[in-house]
Amino acid sequence: MNFAESIFARKFLIAESDLERYLAAALSTAGDYADVYIEHVTSTALSIDGSIVKTATQGMSLGAGVRVVSGERTGYAHSDSLAPESVLKAARIAARIAHGPSLVTKTGFEEVQKPDLYSMLAAPAESALDKRVELIKRADAAARASDPRVTDVHVVYADNLRQVLVATSEGRLSCDRQPLTRISVTALARGMDGAVGEGRAGGGGRVALDFFQTDKTPEYFGGEAARQALVQISAGEAPVGEMTVVLGSGWPGILIHEAVGHGLEADFNRKTLSAFTGRIGERVASPLCTIVDDGTIPNGRGSLNVDDEGTPTRRNVLIENGILCGYLQDKLSGALMRARLTGNGRRENYQFAPVPRMTNTFLLAGGSDPDEIVRGVGRGLYCARFGGGQVDITNGNFAFTATECYLIEAGRLTRPVRWATLIGNGPESLKHVSMVGHDLRLDEGVGVCRKDGQNIPIGVGMPTTRIDNVTVGGVAQ
Repeated sequence: MNFAESIFARKFLIAESDLERYLAAALSTAGDYADVYIEHVTSTALSIDGSIVKTATQGMSLGAGVRVVSGERTGYAHSDSLAPESVLKAARIAARIAHGPSLVTKTGFEEVQKPDLYSMLAAPAESALDKRVELIKRADAAARASDPRVTDVHVVYADNLRQVLVATSEGRLSCDRQPLTRISVTALARGMDGAVGEGRAGGGGRVALDFFQTDKTPEYFGGEAARQALVQISAGEAPVGEMTVVLGSGWPGILIHEAVGHGLEADFNRKTLSAFTGRIGERVASPLCTIVDDGTIPNGRGSLNVDDEGTPTRRNVLIENGILCGYLQDKLSGALMRARLTGNGRRENYQFAPVPRMTNTFLLAGGSDPDEIVRGVGRGLYCARFGGGQVDITNGNFAFTATECYLIEAGRLTRPVRWATLIGNGPESLKHVSMVGHDLRLDEGVGVCRKDGQNIPIGVGMPTTRIDNVTVGGVAQ
């Protein structure tokens, strides 16, 4: 099937000759590279509170963005209309912003070959609304039925179907159809002494609705949120000081994402702003640490057939056996740093130019038994889930709060504690990794990353991991 016959040509009512006109306008007064990004999104959002469906919204957005690159200068403009004059106007504005001699012309396109990492047939956005309403009702009922101490439950469901087209002055044409789905449950519990606990659970990814009919059902997420809330109402105060910390598998990988991953994005490094700048080939972590960013995991929340510049995603080894191997590249940084593209040019929507971003980022499995890791700790903390945190990209310093955390005493998990905050430095903390489990697990599919004012879906993960000499902030006991 040629482009003129494709669903994307019909969806956007656009021809190859239109794309050529837009690129010609973009390059008429400026630049050595240009691209046109066209996007159509349909979305649904539902919420239930007090066992009543409180909100149900559906929407659609459509627009185009034009980027012109001239050396280190970038011009970007967008239009919320696909009328030819509107897109041409955006192209001319982008050209004037970049303002440099035009070095290329463009006629004709070759379509980029891409994998099929997620369902192309049964996007949730194309299913009946009542099926999605049923999911949030089931999650609400499961959380409330789990224990009479659960007093409040809030469930949110969201999905979208994003259809994109990217045409570049290099003659590359990429089209993709990207479903995304998520259920999130928040449960509050109250103890007899008035203590209040909050639990959060959820999941999804680039999946169809039948994903929620397997082991990751609404009942599972509702019960998990309630369980976490109940743990909190019995939790004591967290200790303080330097100690051994064991991170559980799955969601604790958010610490890797924040404390290490952002520092490996190429824009921070070409601007010499990262703690990892200029350190390729150096040891930056324990030999037990191999960290990967992989946009090719089937149905992963952070996965993409092609990134938002039209580059196929790939598996990128960032740190291998403790040695820094490379950075996450988009087209601009890759050109300026003369580095291979990694498929990490991402944007929230057509209103933004792409920047280097993570996809699914995780620490690879090691050879240790997870139970043995815990048994080897005399006194320390086991962190099962994290909430918010802060990271300084320039030096790697971080602070993260654990939302589900237990004391380790004589090699056993004992009582839960609340509000333990891990404080440290990303590169330095990785050097103190002394054991890595064989139980690598990715998160359930709820991650959102914010950078430069843009929110995008991401995945994280890790196996059970022991880190020695971590500073823990809490309340002294």
